[in-house]
Amino acid sequence: MAFWEVDLDGMVKDKHELWKINEVIRFESMMYRFKDLDLGVGRDGYGVDKGIKCLYLQFHYDLSDRELEGRLRFDMAFRWFCGFTAFEETPDHSFFCRFRKLMGTKRIGILFKAIQARAEKENLIGHTFRFVDSTAIISKGATWEERDKAKKKGDDDLNNQNIGKYGSDKDARMGCKGKKKYWYGYKAHVSADMRSGLICNIAATPANVSDGKGFKHICPKHGEIVFGDKAYGLGSALKEMMRRGAQSAAILKNNMKEKNRDLDRWRSSLRAPFEGIFSKFEKRARYRGLAKIQLQSFMNAIVFNVKRMVALTTASPPLSAGEA
Repeated sequence: MAFWEVDLDGMVKDKHELWKINEVIRFESMMYRFKDLDLGVGRDGYGVDKGIKCLYLQFHYDLSDRELEGRLRFDMAFRWFCGFTAFEETPDHSFFCRFRKLMGTKRIGILFKAIQARAEKENLIGHTFRFVDSTAIISKGATWEERDKAKKKGDDDLNNQNIGKYGSDKDARMGCKGKKKYWYGYKAHVSADMRSGLICNIAATPANVSDGKGFKHICPKHGEIVFGDKAYGLGSALKEMMRRGAQSAAILKNNMKEKNRDLDRWRSSLRAPFEGIFSKFEKRARYRGLAKIQLQSFMNAIVFNVKRMVALTTASPPLSAGEA
């Protein structure tokens, strides 16, 4: 078979996971939201649709810009998914960085909401119970260099008040979860539908922002019952729920008079399956700066939701009594 006669559809159809993803999501149907960018993106005018699909593949398969360049060049399924022919020139690594900058965090957020709207249309998202929590995004494993810089400048201690002056990432901060888990970087705050497991809201903050204060970015608006850990059972989180009309089903602290251990044990059992959402997230920061970390968080949520929607829409129906 000649090279120019390669049938990519036939090679991929029902044989590769990207076929199912394309059938369920149809990124092309969302491109009207980005008409202002459809001016021939890239040196060869690749277009916004191809750029978005390339960006999706990068996060789906956890690839660097150079790794994505190689996969697009030699992987026929990647070519088919992004809309390139078997013989067409594909972008080099510099295109992906320029495209992310062109899209920006706001437009990636629009894409996240568009996929969520698709899930709503398919009746995959309910408005009754929500799971909320946060996870760490680590910018750097150690801060010894920053500590040395602080000492040279006369600061005896490195803390969240001065680390922005000495760190390479000016927005990153030091966070703590529990009594022993410390890290330098950010947090991703997540709200997920407890019927489907789909992520409904996600927000990145510096690591020193508490779960309760970060909750304002992910609080539901439709009167849902919110299941959270002890951080969401008091203070600013409760005030935000009251303001938005949501109801708290957060676990209470042991010193609270309203504490009901049996009830909280039951609430913990309901929350437990959704803790697995964070096992699918990147723990390391790909970029520097809060805006870019929000972009990373959106893309992680998009990939998670797409995989979940494929699982929900292609699952085999249960056997009837006559078939069992």
